[in-house]
Amino acid sequence: MTARDAMPMPVDTSRPHPARVYDWWLGGKDNYPVDEELARKILAVDGTVVRGARANRRFMHRAVRTAAEAGVRQFLDIGTGIPTEPNLHQIAQGVAPESRVVYADNDPIVLRHAEALLRGSAQGGTDYIHADVRDPDTILRLAGESLDFGRPVSLSLVALTHYLGDQEDGVFGLVERYVDELAPGSFLILSQVTQDLSPEGVAKAAELFRRSGTPFHPRTLPEFSRFFDGLELLGPGVIPVYGWRPEPVDVAAQAEGVVPVYAGVAVKR
Repeated sequence: MTARDAMPMPVDTSRPHPARVYDWWLGGKDNYPVDEELARKILAVDGTVVRGARANRRFMHRAVRTAAEAGVRQFLDIGTGIPTEPNLHQIAQGVAPESRVVYADNDPIVLRHAEALLRGSAQGGTDYIHADVRDPDTILRLAGESLDFGRPVSLSLVALTHYLGDQEDGVFGLVERYVDELAPGSFLILSQVTQDLSPEGVAKAAELFRRSGTPFHPRTLPEFSRFFDGLELLGPGVIPVYGWRPEPVDVAAQAEGVVPVYAGVAVKR
């Protein structure tokens, strides 16, 4: 594995970071008191967040496996977060050991753990970029050192777009910028928090995120579906995250209650 640091910076422990808050919800240890404080506050007002974090991880596994089984051998995961096992490269390379994976995240602590933990197969490759999703030119340029954008790539932004607003070109234009770079046969894998399924809890969680300095933008079903404009949605389409090609563990987890997250996977033709 190699790591390329496009934006060197120290770890800021004075403010919570979404990746580290998410890590706490998943039971990880790679977070700081400020992250735990926010994670606990949000959990107190929105009891769905822990099962939502777990459901998101399982969706990523299923979606990446689907792309790999369809023949995709290149993966770009933006907003990677703290590594947990199995991670994306383990899923992809478990199907096809020659798969190449590039992770991108803007949190320096993710880089440190990526260097230690994101070990790919000998046949494939696993690289890490320290850069922000809002800087597509940098991410695409550095990812292009490992990936061939003339061939299909699976692009995943899992539980990321709800941290991106509609200012300037907006999140829809941003995702479109990445998709435009992809060759036919590429996949787009997305999940996003919605207010549709748990309006009160999500509203309270969003307010706590915003007070902490983290923008948070839940989206309705029509808004989330817009990300896939011009692409061919795979069945079962845009659906609550539990229901996207569920495995037995997902079916069983539905008994725990609602998860206010939409998910979808599409192919560029």
